Amino acid sequence: MSDSFKGQLLCSLAMVLVGSTVVVSKIIGQDIEPFLATVLRHALALPVFFALMRWRGQRLPRVGRRDAVLLTVQAAAGSVGYSVLLILGVTLASASDAGIVAGTLPAAAALFSTLLLGERPGARLMVAIALATLGVMAVAFTPEAGTGPAAGATRLTGIALVLAAVACEAVFILANKRLSRPIPALAMSTLMSAGGLVLSLLPAWWLARGSGAASLIATPAPALWGVLYYAWVPTVGGFLLWYAGSACTSGVRASLATVWLPVSALLLSVVVLGESVRAWQWAGLGCVLVAMVLAATGRAVRER
Repeated sequence: MSDSFKGQLLCSLAMVLVGSTVVVSKIIGQDIEPFLATVLRHALALPVFFALMRWRGQRLPRVGRRDAVLLTVQAAAGSVGYSVLLILGVTLASASDAGIVAGTLPAAAALFSTLLLGERPGARLMVAIALATLGVMAVAFTPEAGTGPAAGATRLTGIALVLAAVACEAVFILANKRLSRPIPALAMSTLMSAGGLVLSLLPAWWLARGSGAASLIATPAPALWGVLYYAWVPTVGGFLLWYAGSACTSGVRASLATVWLPVSALLLSVVVLGESVRAWQWAGLGCVLVAMVLAATGRAVRER
């Protein structure tokens, strides 16, 4: 097995784990308030990241005021906003719908790069953005969408919340590009987990006041196991797989592995949650997968 193929395989496994967060978010959201779930996730993941940093002999970097603001924005958008909005979204829409919509991330990042960073997308990225939009529309606005428990306005609200989660993750990606100097991957993950924990503590406390620890103790086991899985498998395990893989393959090949995110979410929604997949969802998935490939292989040119 070549190093490049091994790297792409590891990145693909990381994206399969990321796709599973859509399904586990639905399990968590049924019984745990989203901000509290976010606190628990980061509280469980952070000690592991600190242990990994100690093992690797790394330290957290010192950053200036500007980078500190950007890191705070990243943590608020990627570590808190994405998790909370995804959990809220999948409680109103199906996990299969949410997984397909979450797959629009590369195209959304390309669109935000155009709008916020003044980059001019090439033809591939323009087609990717159009196809991703078409994929979301195929999922959201279809004659068959009125059937099932997550129907009508409630279902559309859920899809909109997942799109908002994707927008938060796009902001996370773009803010990282604006840092004055790159931060090592392990240190960055540790900072994001710490930031997510700190930023979600106050809203979690505010929403949970009066119920106290009793409500957490009474939480059904599947939701608690879901938080534990989210913290240690996709958050920590996904990080290790992604960066180990991306270190021995090209950026394009690593980016192409993102196609497994919506595929994983769709298949796991069927296997774990027992959801059915309809023709319009397959059509939306096809559009999103092509968009992801185009976004991964396209290049944006910054305006001068």
